Amino acid sequence: MAVSGCGDRSRRQRRSVSNRRCRRLLARPSAIAQRACGRTASGISGGRPKGTCCWFRSEGPSDRPYYSGIGATCAGGRLPLACRPFPDDRSNSVSTDLRFVVRPGGRLQGDIRVPGDKSISHRSIMLGSIAEGITHVDGFLEGEDALATLRAFRAMGVEIEGPDAGRVVIHGVGMHGLQPPDAPLDLGNSGTSMRLLAGLLAGQGFEVTLIGDDSLSRRPMKRVTEPLALMGAEINTTPKGTAPLMIRPVDGLRGIDYVMPVASAQVKSCLLLAGLYAEGETWVTEPAPTRDHTERMLQGFGYEVMIEGPRRGVRGGGKLVACDIDVPADISSAAFFLVGASITEGSDLILRHVGMNPTRDGVINILRQMGADIEVSNERVVGGEPVADLRVRSAPLRGIRIPEDQVPLAIDEFPALFVAAACAEGETVLTGAEELRVKESDRIQVMADGLKALGVQAEPTPDGIVIQGGPIGGGRVDSHGDHRIAMAFAMAGLRASGEIEITDCANVNTSFPGFADLAAATGLNLEVAHV
Repeated sequence: MAVSGCGDRSRRQRRSVSNRRCRRLLARPSAIAQRACGRTASGISGGRPKGTCCWFRSEGPSDRPYYSGIGATCAGGRLPLACRPFPDDRSNSVSTDLRFVVRPGGRLQGDIRVPGDKSISHRSIMLGSIAEGITHVDGFLEGEDALATLRAFRAMGVEIEGPDAGRVVIHGVGMHGLQPPDAPLDLGNSGTSMRLLAGLLAGQGFEVTLIGDDSLSRRPMKRVTEPLALMGAEINTTPKGTAPLMIRPVDGLRGIDYVMPVASAQVKSCLLLAGLYAEGETWVTEPAPTRDHTERMLQGFGYEVMIEGPRRGVRGGGKLVACDIDVPADISSAAFFLVGASITEGSDLILRHVGMNPTRDGVINILRQMGADIEVSNERVVGGEPVADLRVRSAPLRGIRIPEDQVPLAIDEFPALFVAAACAEGETVLTGAEELRVKESDRIQVMADGLKALGVQAEPTPDGIVIQGGPIGGGRVDSHGDHRIAMAFAMAGLRASGEIEITDCANVNTSFPGFADLAAATGLNLEVAHV
């Protein structure tokens, strides 16, 4: 994250996005209540023609209301950004399935920059929205997860221009300027959005409901709702502690001193954001280091963050001042190319402007321990975030026992690392990674099943996996709608002896729009099939 020069800066030639609020109409009091909205699509992604949409509310089989968009119109048949179908209603989606087909062979070469960091993109929208002044963002990730956060703040009255080629302009409303949304905020597949917004909205003084797709609705939320309750928040969940989250207004929040039972950047960030609105100080103690983008960005917006060893704290009652943000390339997205080039003879690939935050560099540390040839150059600090260029060349890998202190530093990169382990000589053992079982999928079990389908010995354990390196065959793999698993198995095709078909890949767009095109341009024999 590059943060520079608070306040306004010279105006840019960017198109403005109309930020109108939805007007609700209940058509009839039945199980399906139709609502019409007047949102326009003018200016979205460079100024598409105007379009309209209709929204339906339905009581599903689980009696959980869900929202889906139909009837939207715009040029080229593409739905307006703010009015796309929600992922958990596939009957109204453009395609019911998207598959990757990877033919064997190929090698990775070129000089590329992967899309912007997802974690920083989320936080730029959140903090820019509650800051005073205008925040300009460059390098914003235009993936579905980050766009879900952007849409949520538009729904709460924040004027946001873009995204246009990664550029976003946020007209902040201040700490207490958010408005009640006209409908539940649908966050799609984004756990970061739901958990961080739970904290930020807990002290807003209005009622709001957070919903998500089927995958997000299965993920545990008690890890944030329980400590928020200690601060005085009132948040209702399902009996299982999952979404939807109904956040009710309270008289005020109070600071707490909370020791996290499990290292989690999302829980830490949730509580720090709630602490901005709490009386007194809010402290969070980490059992192990986790990504610190929230702390760095708060400081960039001029908000004091107290740091005492493993403890992070904020005092309520301050304000944020708008800044300029340069989002670096996402190391989690770069990880697939780091692995792909490492495992494929003749590969030589350069990745530019990659975020090198020390709380996120576990994937590089682990690959180097396995014998990967990764060269780091042009190291610099851009607005408080370390950035560098990476050159990776093919190298023989060896199995290792992954140090547990590296697990939180590579928690999102393990699907790619499991493919590296499958291509390494010898055995790779991972422990202390039970958090992988509650990601977008059970990544331990799903990766083990996929590797076995390709002929690799992989045995899941309660908190990790044991992988015996060896030949990779062809076959069919179900990604279970998990974007990182789909991309990991795509890279496995570089070493496979036969064709690999990967199903349920549409969610790749949540974190890496354009992955298939970029991967193919660097040498992966990848085709996309719409079913």
